[in-house]
Amino acid sequence: MQLKSVCVYCGSSTGSDPLFMEAGDRFGRLMARAGVELVYGGGGIGVMGAVARAVLAEGGRVTGIIPKFLTEVEVEFKEVSELIVTESMHARKQLMFERSQAFVALPGGIGTVEETIEMLTWAQLGRHSNPIVIANLKGFWDPMIELLDHIIKAGFARSDIRRIYSVVDRVEDILPRIEASI
Repeated sequence: MQLKSVCVYCGSSTGSDPLFMEAGDRFGRLMARAGVELVYGGGGIGVMGAVARAVLAEGGRVTGIIPKFLTEVEVEFKEVSELIVTESMHARKQLMFERSQAFVALPGGIGTVEETIEMLTWAQLGRHSNPIVIANLKGFWDPMIELLDHIIKAGFARSDIRRIYSVVDRVEDILPRIEASI
């Protein structure tokens, strides 16, 4: 199966390390060069904006999905190939899920954590078997990975949940990891 679309979860802020924005830009360019459509939260700022701009700069396709209330708080990125405004966060996440063959977590905040955990939960419950890749740049996701290990050790999840996600340390490894899984 050919990889056509990837949902990227990431911050609407730039973060404290310039590496996060650089990684967003680099991954966006890699996606576009591979002919992979970006499906994302529709914002034009932070790491989110960096990924979208990079995909577009390389001639790629970007689908932004944003709930109406966020268009009043965040700046939606109107230059995307397709902008979908939903009535709720739930509708946004459902559409992002339906339009994606894989899910990638770049550095981000609470929303990024929530979206990533939701995809892990859906995979654990058998709702999907799409690849989930956590880009652990400079150890950003170490605390969450440790939490998942703690949940397993405490008996609240089976150790086989580790099979539903992959961890990489470089953005260059994301697409090959996904392609090996589909």
